[in-house]
Amino acid sequence: MISAPFRLNLVEGSVSFSFSADAARELQTAVQGLMERMRAIASQGSTAGRPNPQESLEYRHTGEVFLEVFCNPNIWSSPFAAKVLVTLRDDRIRLSTEAELPRLLEDLGLYLEQHG
Repeated sequence: MISAPFRLNLVEGSVSFSFSADAARELQTAVQGLMERMRAIASQGSTAGRPNPQESLEYRHTGEVFLEVFCNPNIWSSPFAAKVLVTLRDDRIRLSTEAELPRLLEDLGLYLEQHG
């Protein structure tokens, strides 16, 4: 499993880290599932009653760095407005920040086009 630098664009700035194509595909699948759950919430919102709560995204990957991505789909009005909490850490540094959900999906697609 070869790792190549993955560039994740954040709300402000970006971060690059070693990430394998297999891990990127796993994260992409998890994010696409989250997008589908969020679309279900949005479509239920137009009908009477409360929408059914959807499961949060909790993705973890351990490689050269530890990556954690979290999103609660129940608090966002649409998948296009949603943000994910991103934590990157190793033995020397820890970064916790936000990234826009659609941008994360776009970054994963670009990465997999080049390295997948």
